[in-house]
Amino acid sequence: MAAFEQHCAEALQHFGKPFSEVHLWLDEFAGKPPYGTRHRKKRHHLAGIEDVRNLWGDEAAEAARQHIVTDLKLEGWRESDPFPRDEGHYQRMGLF
Repeated sequence: MAAFEQHCAEALQHFGKPFSEVHLWLDEFAGKPPYGTRHRKKRHHLAGIEDVRNLWGDEAAEAARQHIVTDLKLEGWRESDPFPRDEGHYQRMGLF
C-alpha cells in the first residue's frame, strides 16, 4: 500500500496541493477490523470518487482517482483493465 505521505506528495506534484483529507478518507478503513489490508473495496472505485466529488469538489475527485490508480497498480491492475465501479465490482474483479 502506498503510504499517506506518498499519496500526498503525488497529489502535490500533480495538483499543487496534497489533498490530505481525501487520502485519509479513502484509507479510513485501512487496518481496521474486519477489513485489515482489504479496505480498498470500500472506497477505491468510481462510486468512491463521486463521494469525494460531493464532499470536496472536482479537483479533489481527480486527486482521489490518482490515489486509487496508484493503489490499484500495486495490486496488479493495468490501465487497460476496467476501472472498478463500486464495492461489488471491485471484488468481482478479484481485487482486494
